[in-house]
Amino acid sequence: MKYTLTGLLLITAVGSSPVPGAQPTITDYDWPTYARNPDSSKYADIDQINRDTVGKLRVVWTWDSPDNEFLKANTRYAHSGFKSTPIKIGNVLYVSTPMGHAAAIDATTGEQKWVFDTKTYEHGRPANIGFNHRGVAYREEGDKRRILMGTNNAFLWSLDADTGLPDKSFGKDGKVDLTVGLGREIDRSKYSNVAAVTIVGDTVVMGAVISDMPLLEWYNAKQTDMPPGHIRGFDVNTGRQKWIFHSIPKPGEVGNETWENDSWKVTGSTNVWTLMSSDPELGYVYLPFGAPTNDWYGGHRLGDNLFGNSIVCLDASNGKLVWYFQAVHHDLWDYDLPAAPTLVDITVDGKDIKALAQVSKQGFLYVLDRVTGKPVWPIEERPVPQSDVPGERTAATQPFPTRPAPFDVQGLTVDDLIDFTPELRAEAVEMISKYRNEGVFTPPSLGGSIQMPGDGGGAEWNSASFDPHTSLLYVSSMSSAIVSQLFEPKPGVTEYRFLRGGNRFLRGPKRLPLTKPPYSRISAIDLNTGDYAWVVPNGQGMRQRIIDMGIPDPGPVGAFGHASPLVTKSLLFVPAYDGKPLLRALDKATGKTVHETELLLRATGPAMTYMVNGKQYISMASMGGAKDSKLVTLALP
Repeated sequence: MKYTLTGLLLITAVGSSPVPGAQPTITDYDWPTYARNPDSSKYADIDQINRDTVGKLRVVWTWDSPDNEFLKANTRYAHSGFKSTPIKIGNVLYVSTPMGHAAAIDATTGEQKWVFDTKTYEHGRPANIGFNHRGVAYREEGDKRRILMGTNNAFLWSLDADTGLPDKSFGKDGKVDLTVGLGREIDRSKYSNVAAVTIVGDTVVMGAVISDMPLLEWYNAKQTDMPPGHIRGFDVNTGRQKWIFHSIPKPGEVGNETWENDSWKVTGSTNVWTLMSSDPELGYVYLPFGAPTNDWYGGHRLGDNLFGNSIVCLDASNGKLVWYFQAVHHDLWDYDLPAAPTLVDITVDGKDIKALAQVSKQGFLYVLDRVTGKPVWPIEERPVPQSDVPGERTAATQPFPTRPAPFDVQGLTVDDLIDFTPELRAEAVEMISKYRNEGVFTPPSLGGSIQMPGDGGGAEWNSASFDPHTSLLYVSSMSSAIVSQLFEPKPGVTEYRFLRGGNRFLRGPKRLPLTKPPYSRISAIDLNTGDYAWVVPNGQGMRQRIIDMGIPDPGPVGAFGHASPLVTKSLLFVPAYDGKPLLRALDKATGKTVHETELLLRATGPAMTYMVNGKQYISMASMGGAKDSKLVTLALP
């Protein structure tokens, strides 16, 4: 058995080829990081499960999350979903749970090897959407094998991968307190970690979950109450903080002048709550930043607000800024960059480029040279609508990529509206006439503005997948219009002059969607050209309901929600819920459905795939209810 470890990429191959120069037969294949590789490709170069065999897929084992029993015994708690993606090393899967458990599971049988409780719940409800978690990271050095995990209550843990016991040489008793070292006193209830941590060389790079809006219980908050989203690097062996990158720059640092009236002193958030990517060869880490506080009103933080809503490249060894690109100036839409950028090697006009592709909530795909940060295709600064809210000053322009075209509907024109019948179209026109509606960057208003896509995307944390053999990027997205409306709180309640009044989903006539289908889609984009290879609705959606209303069959309209595409050597897999839980296998070249496998439960986390002893498996976090979370794993007979 031969192990090759490059950064975080661990591939195990067994066997030898009888033909000189031929590739060895792969019988063991790992999934060593959250998105398979540090490049966040979600690509697996295996194909035992292919278009000829996928029809035989069946569930071979399930694993019950320890959260199930915990929540039955502790009814005051609840979580927001089992979203973790397992990693696979050798014959073991490692996974995290929303309530803060880490576990090791036999990859062939589902038998639990160990579970460790970080007791993340002891500090109460975490920041933002509460208890949720996305995954763990693995580190191997010599004979030392560890699992690293950030928690909802703001600790970084290092656990022995074989026993699950804390690594006593790391931090204090195996953990580091993440509320220490940020330069401000931090309220633990407002600072959290849910993403699988990123390890580059001997550095663990950490972001954080921070609410970017004053929640109801915080309406009497001061502007300084939200923690800053600074990025930090920790020594992977000791837990010592090595460096800090100020996401809200201090005087003398790049971008400080974009926080006018000393707003850098009091503003919080501007954080990376989602996953990151890295290039171990370059030693760079790539950070998708979110919005500053208060996310829909920025009168207290005038200026472009670097590094909010930016893609930032740092040297992972020391935290030094290499380059940055701001996708939204002075964000007023909660248009966080929601997913790790996908690192891709492409050829454009005969030139080989080490690039990255960043999906966004607003429906743009930003394709940049990952060495220099320069756009692969021109990105133009174009004038955008201006705010009429007192004290607000909108950025005069926003960046618009010229290629690829947006992957979802932006803004609402009459041509975008539902058109099954003239009467439905007329009702939809009347409905949107009540609101301010001037395109993708229409600012929030006191009377209400249409925001399309809404602050849930577009694209979301589910991200994209990339096939390095065809240069096709597969993007999942959803069409979601909301009304963004501000209100002025009573004097003395808060230091914020205006607050968001809630993002109200904008439903169409007869409780149908406001827009024409598809309501969700999978898009395949050729990153060598910036052209779309195909776009398909993501499932049937409410097709039958529309037919039952006497409307001619519209065909598949796309089920509401975001999918997490997984691409292999032969197929594109998309977990979905289309009246029943499914794993849909698509033809990578055309988007046509090859087969649908009905699942036991609804997939709530991105699927991953691996091989052990010559057998390929597909595993995903799934839920059948608030206290029924499982890993569901499929394979061929």
